[in-house]
Amino acid sequence: MNSQLRTRIEELINSSPIMVFMKGTKLMPQCGFSNNVVQILNSLGMSFETFDVLSDSQIREGIKDFSNWPPIPQVYVKGEFIGGSDILNEMY
Repeated sequence: MNSQLRTRIEELINSSPIMVFMKGTKLMPQCGFSNNVVQILNSLGMSFETFDVLSDSQIREGIKDFSNWPPIPQVYVKGEFIGGSDILNEMY
Protein backbone atom coordinates (compact mmCIF):
# COMPACT_ATOMS: atom_id res chain seq x y z
CA MET A 1 0.00 0.00 0.00
CA ASN A 2 1.37 3.40 -0.89
CA SER A 3 1.80 6.10 1.74
CA GLN A 4 -0.87 8.34 0.20
CA LEU A 5 -3.53 5.63 0.54
CA ARG A 6 -2.35 4.77 4.07
CA THR A 7 -2.62 8.43 5.08
CA ARG A 8 -6.10 8.71 3.56
CA ILE A 9 -7.30 5.61 5.46
CA GLU A 10 -5.80 6.90 8.72
CA GLU A 11 -7.55 10.24 8.22
CA LEU A 12 -10.88 8.48 7.67
CA ILE A 13 -10.40 6.30 10.76
CA ASN A 14 -9.54 9.31 12.89
CA SER A 15 -12.35 11.49 11.54
CA SER A 16 -14.86 10.02 14.02
CA PRO A 17 -14.65 8.25 17.38
CA ILE A 18 -16.47 5.32 15.73
CA MET A 19 -15.85 4.71 12.03
CA VAL A 20 -17.37 1.85 10.08
CA PHE A 21 -16.07 0.86 6.65
CA MET A 22 -19.06 -0.88 5.10
CA LYS A 23 -21.00 -1.60 1.95
CA GLY A 24 -23.48 1.24 1.67
CA THR A 25 -24.19 3.88 4.30
CA LYS A 26 -25.72 3.84 7.75
CA LEU A 27 -28.96 5.08 6.18
CA MET A 28 -28.85 2.50 3.39
CA PRO A 29 -26.66 -0.55 4.12
CA GLN A 30 -25.98 -2.65 1.02
CA CYS A 31 -25.32 -6.02 2.70
CA GLY A 32 -26.64 -7.95 5.66
CA PHE A 33 -23.39 -7.83 7.64
CA SER A 34 -23.14 -4.05 7.24
CA ASN A 35 -26.79 -3.72 8.23
CA ASN A 36 -26.13 -5.84 11.33
CA VAL A 37 -23.34 -3.50 12.48
CA VAL A 38 -25.54 -0.44 11.90
CA GLN A 39 -28.42 -2.00 13.85
CA ILE A 40 -26.18 -2.89 16.80
CA LEU A 41 -24.65 0.58 16.99
CA ASN A 42 -28.05 2.26 16.59
CA SER A 43 -29.62 0.08 19.29
CA LEU A 44 -26.85 1.18 21.67
CA GLY A 45 -27.45 4.83 20.80
CA MET A 46 -23.91 5.20 19.49
CA SER A 47 -22.94 8.09 17.27
CA PHE A 48 -20.84 6.82 14.37
CA GLU A 49 -19.77 7.60 10.84
CA THR A 50 -19.52 5.28 7.87
CA PHE A 51 -17.53 5.06 4.67
CA ASP A 52 -19.10 3.28 1.70
CA VAL A 53 -16.35 1.05 0.31
CA LEU A 54 -18.46 0.43 -2.80
CA SER A 55 -17.84 4.07 -3.75
CA ASP A 56 -14.03 3.76 -3.75
CA SER A 57 -12.21 0.62 -4.85
CA GLN A 58 -8.84 1.88 -3.51
CA ILE A 59 -10.24 2.24 -0.01
CA ARG A 60 -12.16 -1.04 -0.35
CA GLU A 61 -8.97 -2.98 -1.04
CA GLY A 62 -6.69 -0.79 1.04
CA ILE A 63 -8.66 -1.15 4.28
CA LYS A 64 -8.31 -4.92 4.04
CA ASP A 65 -4.52 -4.59 3.87
CA PHE A 66 -4.46 -1.86 6.50
CA SER A 67 -6.21 -4.01 9.12
CA ASN A 68 -4.95 -7.35 7.80
CA TRP A 69 -8.62 -8.41 7.95
CA PRO A 70 -10.33 -9.18 4.61
CA PRO A 71 -14.03 -9.05 5.57
CA ILE A 72 -16.11 -5.91 5.36
CA PRO A 73 -17.60 -4.26 7.40
CA GLN A 74 -14.76 -3.13 9.62
CA VAL A 75 -15.30 -1.15 12.80
CA TYR A 76 -12.76 1.22 14.37
CA VAL A 77 -13.25 2.78 17.81
CA LYS A 78 -11.00 5.70 18.75
CA GLY A 79 -8.62 4.66 15.98
CA GLU A 80 -8.41 1.03 17.09
CA PHE A 81 -9.60 -1.81 14.85
CA ILE A 82 -12.29 -3.78 16.68
CA GLY A 83 -13.45 -6.26 14.02
CA GLY A 84 -16.44 -6.91 11.85
CA SER A 85 -20.03 -8.00 12.17
CA ASP A 86 -19.22 -11.26 13.94
CA ILE A 87 -17.08 -9.53 16.58
CA LEU A 88 -19.73 -6.86 17.19
CA ASN A 89 -22.35 -9.61 17.56
CA GLU A 90 -20.24 -11.27 20.25
CA MET A 91 -19.61 -7.99 22.03
CA TYR A 92 -23.30 -7.07 21.88
